[in-house]
Amino acid sequence: MRGSVALVTGANRGLGRAFVRALLERGARTVYCAARDPRGVGESGGVPVRLDITVPEHVAAAAATCSDVTLLINNAGVLMSSPFLAVDRNGAAETEMGVNYFGTLSMCRAFAPVLGRNSGGALVNVLSAASWITLPSMGSYCASKAAAWALTNGARVELRAQGTLVVAVHSGFIDTEMAAAVGGFKIGPETVAARALDAVEEGREEVLADERTRRIKAALPNDLELIYPDVQERWDRRERPLSEG
Repeated sequence: MRGSVALVTGANRGLGRAFVRALLERGARTVYCAARDPRGVGESGGVPVRLDITVPEHVAAAAATCSDVTLLINNAGVLMSSPFLAVDRNGAAETEMGVNYFGTLSMCRAFAPVLGRNSGGALVNVLSAASWITLPSMGSYCASKAAAWALTNGARVELRAQGTLVVAVHSGFIDTEMAAAVGGFKIGPETVAARALDAVEEGREEVLADERTRRIKAALPNDLELIYPDVQERWDRRERPLSEG
């Protein structure tokens, strides 16, 4: 991290703020702190940048202004806690897909050539254990994170030739405002940020930040037997899936 130039989206709170702090502590030369309202970025030493990743003009302007970036951290995301079929409108799904997938895609496209010109660098996409498991109470969020996982895997293939490291960060619930209504165990944002930056420094392409995430991925070959009976039982009781420790 020492001497790097990083841009963190959603840098005004939660995991984004933890990334900014960790980057500065590790000696990053510049940390661009991107948020829809940069006045909310309070970390001393960061450079506020106005950026709504769903607005193409904002994304293009950020890529032009922050042309020295060597590390892009796509952290911005939204959770609407909406099921697929128990609602009669697509508003939540469109918002989540717009930010979590299309917004992330726009950032990857805009900054891929920036990273290429700066010796490859690294691109970090903050995903979720929800990339691999569909929880009906937040179904459209899971769909958006599954799409972002597919994007991350494809971007890794496309950018390998220019020397860009693409890192997927998967985690269960993180102890931030986004997951404030969720009970049970939540991993600290500082821990997730540290493990993600460790992966960049070590050249690793995937981060499984907590034990629950590791269990879910390990169960994928038999997910219908190992994962979904519990999801079904909790949905039938209308309890938030996986909310306990």
